[in-house]
Amino acid sequence: MTDQADTARWHKTACILCENNCGIQIQTDGRRFAKIRGDKEHVATGGYTCNKALRLDHYQNGMERLTTPLRREPDGSFTPVDWDTAVREISARLTSVRDTHGGKSIFFYGGGGQGNHLGGAYSGALMGALGARYRSNALAQEKTGEGFVDAHLTGGHTVGDFENAEVSVFIGKNPWQTHGVSRARTVLKDIAKDPLRTMIVIDPVRTETADLADIHLQLRPGTDAWCLSGILGVLVQEDLVDHAFLDSRTTGAATVLDQLKAVDVGHCAATCGLDEELLRTTARRIAAASSVSTYEDLGVQQGPNSTLVSYLNKLIWLLTGNFGKQGAMQPHSWVASLFQYSTRPRRTPVTGARMPGGLVPCNVIAEEILNDHPDRFRAMIIESSNPAHSLADSATFAEALDRLDLVVVIDVALTETGRRADYVLPAASQYEKWEATFFTLEFPHNTFHLRAPVLDPLPGTLTEPEIYARLIRELGTVPRSRLSLLRAAARLGRTPYKLAFAALAVLDRSTIKAAPYLLYETLGPTLPDGARSAAVLWALCLRIAHKYPKAMRRAGHVTAEALFDAILKGRSGVVFTEDEYDDAWDYVPHPGRRIPLPIPELLDLHAELDTTAAVHTTEEFPIVLAAGQRRAFTANTIIRDSTWRLRDKGGTLRISPQDAERLGLDDGAPARITTERGTADTTVEIDDRMQAGHAALPNGFGLDLPTGDGGTERTGVAPNTLTDLRRRDPIAGSPWHKHVPARIEALPV
Repeated sequence: MTDQADTARWHKTACILCENNCGIQIQTDGRRFAKIRGDKEHVATGGYTCNKALRLDHYQNGMERLTTPLRREPDGSFTPVDWDTAVREISARLTSVRDTHGGKSIFFYGGGGQGNHLGGAYSGALMGALGARYRSNALAQEKTGEGFVDAHLTGGHTVGDFENAEVSVFIGKNPWQTHGVSRARTVLKDIAKDPLRTMIVIDPVRTETADLADIHLQLRPGTDAWCLSGILGVLVQEDLVDHAFLDSRTTGAATVLDQLKAVDVGHCAATCGLDEELLRTTARRIAAASSVSTYEDLGVQQGPNSTLVSYLNKLIWLLTGNFGKQGAMQPHSWVASLFQYSTRPRRTPVTGARMPGGLVPCNVIAEEILNDHPDRFRAMIIESSNPAHSLADSATFAEALDRLDLVVVIDVALTETGRRADYVLPAASQYEKWEATFFTLEFPHNTFHLRAPVLDPLPGTLTEPEIYARLIRELGTVPRSRLSLLRAAARLGRTPYKLAFAALAVLDRSTIKAAPYLLYETLGPTLPDGARSAAVLWALCLRIAHKYPKAMRRAGHVTAEALFDAILKGRSGVVFTEDEYDDAWDYVPHPGRRIPLPIPELLDLHAELDTTAAVHTTEEFPIVLAAGQRRAFTANTIIRDSTWRLRDKGGTLRISPQDAERLGLDDGAPARITTERGTADTTVEIDDRMQAGHAALPNGFGLDLPTGDGGTERTGVAPNTLTDLRRRDPIAGSPWHKHVPARIEALPV
């Protein structure tokens, strides 16, 4: 597979720290990453990378890895067990839960993070074998409100064409640190230096992106809905909308326009603490532009009124005709959709919470467990995720984990979640296996990168597809005759294999549920270079050929088989679809390819803004805490090594100079922060980017890392010891991580 003796070899792969997955090259020295650089041949990022990717050796080699399955004993200790024992015992206990309470009581969480989705693609086969129906992941505390709106409007996800947009708008988004835009810093600088283009930032913090902006609407925290409502009010009341677009491409525009005519722009500006004329200038600049792209992110998606904010954001670019043209908002193809775009989402079994995208909202998971309802969740399988650390109100979630009959964690290290599990199964790292993500979010050229392993798996670890396969084998839910038939067909070639698979699917509908497992076991062994885990991509290529045939051929792939071969060989990724701007309308699923503008439930929430509280602080908790700010040396918690940070090593609490003076705090002083759910001690950093009454703690801190004496040590604050699962969006259930009422007090030096 890999030649570890060839220390001078550069291995093409990708960064795993954010959704852009920039192409990189790694030079290894034994098992260490000696040097890292951008991959100039990468189809999406062309050599670009940020500083964080250069520290990835701390992910691969900086943590204490698991190398054997662990079983929790009655006294809470862990005993190492062999793989056969772990698989046998887990399968028996899962079967017991299923037979006693039904498969729907088994809940799946995770399936990958920012860099590893391929393993999660196989989890559905295990869910099918168990009859499990409910799942969730990090998207359910971030993007489900936006997805709910997308389902009603364009029918799917949209992205901005920021490289060509005349006006770029970032709402609760700081691409300089959080990226999200391919080659983010290069694109931002290009916009900033072009006098004909305008960058607008809507953010309570003067971020690095705001430094580059032409207009910074530094509104009060949590007032984004009023800000966007005010912009829409100006667009309608000054008749700056694109009537031709609305007449030919949308339905129900009159309903929306009539409501926006009544918006009190002055009241909106005052609520946000903004100058009304600046708000009006912003709206007029958007209206005058030949193209507008917007990007909303966690700054608003994890705050008050988040689903409404998503709706108002999208109305801005729809009312001005900014869809399906260069520089504007675009839909896109998928290799595998990360979301179920439905206007009628399912409900959870106990609380009846809405499930946008088909995902259980993260803030209701504990409530779905901590009750006596007969349909409550009884078991959890958690893959490549750390919800005990990442979900709101860590104490309550830990209590929920302890209440379950069975918790199985699949991960590379003993995480905060793993420490509460009944079994922990050690996975190969993201650089020790074939891997990919399904963040295929580009238009008109959409790309996909299947990454070959850089290193051999650490002895004792398995890939997630192999772990799922072993569990399904032990469950015995797939007849051996079916496997034998498909293995024989695979030896004859992919065309006979496709015919055999299709025939089985017609004869037995359960074939589809088991498809990832069947592919792994039968097609997988025939793939080159040990790429068995890539077998599921063959089926996804067939789907691409069926769903996007013209775009696939424009990208240079005559057949699905040709695309699959290109993916297997493309060490720097491949363009799998190439659209034209007019193709955008083919993605709209509504009658006449028209976008229906009214969403009655959200229009009702908008109409109630005049009586909706814009302030959630109190005398007891007068500060708004943003729990989980992205910074230059913060990343998701898969880097379990605090030494990777060159700055801000302890994760400071950033506060404004005004608050520091009021509280008697100096730079570097110790302080205590308290919320309704918890208390933490930290160190203060006085930052004039923050406005009075607003504070921020970084993401990625507060991990309990092992020490040499067998204990653990925590660096910085675990943000979700302070957050409250009860504070959530009424539509999507998204948490208010970025808007936590808090109190800050000085501590003795």
